[in-house]
Amino acid sequence: MDIYEPREDSDLLATAVRAHARGVCVDIGTGTGIQAFAALENPNVTSVIALDINLAAVDRVKERIAQLDTSQQHRISALESDMYEHISPDELFDTIISNPPYLPDEEHDHDVALYGGPGGYEWIIRFLDASLPHLAPGGQMLLLISSLSNKERIDAELKTRHLLFEEIAELAMFFERLFIYRIRRP
Repeated sequence: MDIYEPREDSDLLATAVRAHARGVCVDIGTGTGIQAFAALENPNVTSVIALDINLAAVDRVKERIAQLDTSQQHRISALESDMYEHISPDELFDTIISNPPYLPDEEHDHDVALYGGPGGYEWIIRFLDASLPHLAPGGQMLLLISSLSNKERIDAELKTRHLLFEEIAELAMFFERLFIYRIRRP
């Protein structure tokens, strides 16, 4: 399984993460760890857990952690996990970060780092449902959304779950629009 290399979507989310991440953070689907390391740059972040289903991605993040100054190494860890599979059910996060797989894929034989289901939004819905029990009171999710992943459906799913959301960043590309959502409970 390939590791998703940072692109425009990653950079857009990393900018938002540097500005908005706080407290105890988790990066779901960390890939190269770009979001986890962006969170470390914010002085309001106390710790970060980088999770990925891809062991090669986790190993790469661990290599990067080993290169950090020892004063920073204790603030970040990496773990192989399908979303919260290997996280205690009681563990809460102040900031939950994800650059999800969001491209539509009706053939189901593509890279799990890119394709989010037949409509492109299915992984995101699964992420929302898995994340809510881990969202600390007053916590937030920083989530990348694409116009290719049926943004209207995702908006409706957020409303159904009675979540507050705002677009805090946007990037227009020639074939899609990218949005960064900050999602919270009322």
